[in-house]
Amino acid sequence: MTSGTPSLKVSRLAYAYPDGTQALYGVDLTIERGERVALLGPNGAGKTTLVMHLNGILTAGHGTIEVAGLPVRPDTLREIRRRVGLVFQDPDDQLFMPTVREDVAFGPANLGLRGAELDRRVHDALERVGMLDAIDRPPHHLSFGQRRRVAVATVLAMEPEILVLDEPSSNLDPASRRELAEILKSLDVTVLMVTHDLPYALELCERSLIMSEGVIAADGPTHELLADGRLLAAHRLELPYGFAVPAQQG
Repeated sequence: MTSGTPSLKVSRLAYAYPDGTQALYGVDLTIERGERVALLGPNGAGKTTLVMHLNGILTAGHGTIEVAGLPVRPDTLREIRRRVGLVFQDPDDQLFMPTVREDVAFGPANLGLRGAELDRRVHDALERVGMLDAIDRPPHHLSFGQRRRVAVATVLAMEPEILVLDEPSSNLDPASRRELAEILKSLDVTVLMVTHDLPYALELCERSLIMSEGVIAADGPTHELLADGRLLAAHRLELPYGFAVPAQQG
């Protein structure tokens, strides 16, 4: 279900690193509000470079990015970084306070929230990821899967427009992987998920983008893209051994 202004609109985005390496060659993509989209592609395809542009860590050499209609520019970065919630691959890059409560409160407190509203944000975010019972525990006492869920909560507490997840299933045991999938399915927020885990993309995202050599090489229903063995092989993507894309219903 989509309406109004897209959550993300990228137009003709090109970027070269200072050493001259061209990483993006003119990326165009639109993600509507409420969509869950997987960003697939081999290492070196430009996925991380693209994601680092979405909240202004990198600045476009050419092209434009809008988040819910707001252009990414130096003068909008504070609001853009609230709207684009990045969840890193390693939760320990995101969790650094003595307790879970303080970690989740850190971002909203930086926006000036205090008192009852700050408490509400923290409680709501932890409840959405099933970690409210850990609110007063030190993050480093939690399992890896629990820390990843708390890292998601730190971003949800900012009430973002779009949640960007970098390899969310990596290093998770099967139960944690399933729990995180259920949480992500339940969130009423736009999701862009960078992943090499093709079955996870199929489970969570109706739409996928394949990046290759700095461009969007394919954009379509995840089921169709993953069923195209020739397309996957051309972009150095592989389904796990023995995994068959199930026939679509109806």
